[in-house]
Amino acid sequence: MRAFLFANPAAHSRSPAMHNAAFGVAGIPAVYETRRVTLEELPAAIASLRAPDVLGANLSLPHKEAVLPLLDELTPAARAIGAVNTVINRSGVLVGDNTDALGLAKALIDCGYGAGKSYLDSPTVVLGAGGAARAAVYALCVLLERNVYILNRTLSRAQEIAADWHNPDADFQVVAAQFTEIPWSEVSLIVNASSAGLDAPEQSPLPGIPALAPGALVYDMVYKPFDTRLMRDARAAGHRAENGLGMLAQQARLAFVAWTGKDVPIRVFLKALNAPVPAAPVPAPEVGERSG
Repeated sequence: MRAFLFANPAAHSRSPAMHNAAFGVAGIPAVYETRRVTLEELPAAIASLRAPDVLGANLSLPHKEAVLPLLDELTPAARAIGAVNTVINRSGVLVGDNTDALGLAKALIDCGYGAGKSYLDSPTVVLGAGGAARAAVYALCVLLERNVYILNRTLSRAQEIAADWHNPDADFQVVAAQFTEIPWSEVSLIVNASSAGLDAPEQSPLPGIPALAPGALVYDMVYKPFDTRLMRDARAAGHRAENGLGMLAQQARLAFVAWTGKDVPIRVFLKALNAPVPAAPVPAPEVGERSG
């Protein structure tokens, strides 16, 4: 059996390490591979997933939204978020799911968020207004039932997400806000769902960490670099901070269950993520080429 990651670029991904380790633990004869797929190549790549020996695929940027019209069915989470990160082949029927949201919710619970009653009425803040932010809002509102402020450099984009989630009868509310409009001293959780800090350790989505509620958690969905500027600033301000490795492992575990029907302990995925990355092989010198 086979499973894939379709992304552009794709070679940097740690998903093969996680899923191949999980296949081994579960005793499933399968292999997970990365494929560099451009937007133009996406329709053919998705069609290839209907083969009987294919379990499905994960999708990374820029394919999470572009794939929607190419699938037969969507799960409620994928439909609500408007993005797919996991495609499941069910006897030739391709089902699109989004495991990012539930993966984030499980990662936050693993970090101890929501363990006390004091969190029940405290607001949360999502930084960003892209696909990752939509998944974060779904996780916080639908799965954890928290009120959410969306903070983004372009307010209109945050307002679009808030409008999509507007429901006066819901137990939660989503509000697009500017920095000065957020009651920071009541906030128990900040989730960075923006690209700020990605491969740029000194970049932060916030000019500084305001005073937050006691015991607040700052969760950065970025996991490379391991320790972002946002996380360092949060710790310096006396708050807990975590990176996105836990979410990455949890969303992979959920995709694995969807493909195989078998659950593998999260520690298997985390161990694979934390294992040293093998060095790229050094090509042998060509005949006549000097070496040494």
